Amino acid sequence: MIHAFVFPGQGAQYPGMGKPHYDNAFAKRMFHQANEILGFKISDIMFNGTDEDLKQTKVTQPAVFLHSIIAFKSIEGAEPHMVAGHSLGEFSALVANGTLSFEDGLRLVSIRAQAMQKACELIPSTMAAVLGLEDEKVEEICAQVTKESGEIVVPANYNCPGQLVISGTVKGIEIACEALKVAGARRAMILPVGGAFHSPLMAPAKDELAAAIKNTSFHKGSCPVYQNVVAKAVRDTGEIRQNLINQLTGAVRWTQSVRAMIADNVTDFTEAGPGKVLQGLIQKIDKNVPVKGVN
Repeated sequence: MIHAFVFPGQGAQYPGMGKPHYDNAFAKRMFHQANEILGFKISDIMFNGTDEDLKQTKVTQPAVFLHSIIAFKSIEGAEPHMVAGHSLGEFSALVANGTLSFEDGLRLVSIRAQAMQKACELIPSTMAAVLGLEDEKVEEICAQVTKESGEIVVPANYNCPGQLVISGTVKGIEIACEALKVAGARRAMILPVGGAFHSPLMAPAKDELAAAIKNTSFHKGSCPVYQNVVAKAVRDTGEIRQNLINQLTGAVRWTQSVRAMIADNVTDFTEAGPGKVLQGLIQKIDKNVPVKGVN
């Protein structure tokens, strides 16, 4: 049996997240530790905050990370043979396989979230979900819009066959959505996000994250991590560091990562963390692989 554990990213948050775990002594310790590291009571926002409170990137990313690690640690005898995470979830995956400590993972996630928030404020940018078109067609239209308009538009999240999220300037995304609908997309809808994640517009955040990663200890993991930007198993800590940095401006190749895990003989997937997003995506990528979740 080859067990894969996968971890969700931004967008999986919801009011009250993590609260049922608070009765567990180890979880309570982790919530208090997180409050101390972050310098604000993230547990209060997770348990009692509104959708709006949880949408702030500086809150969302640490909240999803914290919930994911607590959910993972609540699984008795959890021994992953491979791990992966969707965008932010890659940091949770690296804690699960022992590459990063929980404390270091949380610090990096907090720095990443704040750096991304600052980058979002520099230029009006957004993302859009494109449904019902081949990836190649979406890539072609993004390249065409960028070339003809001078606006930045790139594929950002390869979520599952027929679902690709694009990222770029507000004007570029608006032009691309119209072109994609004309090309036959079932839907091309602008998402309620504050910026163009996984696009060149995140470049200003890279230096800050790179400096933090350089000053953080990375250990040899207990199993490989299938990283977003390369969509294959990685064990070398130098490569892992570089891929985490490149992920800010590079695409999340989730479809390709899951297929690589399947090609490497995974027998089942467990999603650890808030929501069921990844379970749904994995079933759309390959309905024959068993997948379950621990919230």
